[in-house]
Amino acid sequence: MNIAIDIGNTRVKSAVFEGDKFVELHIFEKEKIISEIKKILEKNIITTGIISNVASVSDKIMAQLKKMVNLQVVSASSKVPFINLYKTPKTLGVDRIALVSGAVKHFPNKNVLVIDAGTCITFDFVSENAEYLGGAISPGIKMRFNSLNHFTANLPLLEKEDVTCFVGGNTKESMNSGVVNGVIQEIDGTINQYKEKYIDLTVVLTGGDTNFLSKKLKSSIFANQNFLLQGLNEILIFNIDK
Repeated sequence: MNIAIDIGNTRVKSAVFEGDKFVELHIFEKEKIISEIKKILEKNIITTGIISNVASVSDKIMAQLKKMVNLQVVSASSKVPFINLYKTPKTLGVDRIALVSGAVKHFPNKNVLVIDAGTCITFDFVSENAEYLGGAISPGIKMRFNSLNHFTANLPLLEKEDVTCFVGGNTKESMNSGVVNGVIQEIDGTINQYKEKYIDLTVVLTGGDTNFLSKKLKSSIFANQNFLLQGLNEILIFNIDK
């Protein structure tokens, strides 16, 4: 069995795989990473693992994790199942590397746009020839609400809600409409831009806001909240096979 660990900006997600089959998911705070991974290892026979570290953890914790399990750390120099044509490959985030790897393995010979709606919203495009061309990065829903509150004197800090009418009747409704509708229009608009250029586009939506956004988008998508973890596992399998 394999273990994939994703240390994100707000929390840690970990999954156990048997080959490429998803077995179980665990989500916990970064402060509990050692104790939680230990629990997972105690109840599963894990032979190898992989980790992506977007939000930095200390060298001490990384060293502890490596003692617990044979662990591969994803970096810009990792061997991956796609051709990286990004102009600055060393600056490409490990989360985006994992997402593209998942896209290539799950949708071979397809033009794929992966949208990760989390702290940031990232768009990553890989061609039918398994060539990664790049994408876009913009603020996520929570970050937009935080910025409205932080950079103004009177706007409150809100949590996302479903928009019942795009014409906000008060400040709260106006902010929610602006942020949520703005994100929906951005995602649908970006998908349409790619569809105009690339035939038979496959779109994958993932990240923490997947469930909130998936039914609001006009475009046809594959919604998979754990796509990054599957991508990490694909990188692990790819390197084991090599």
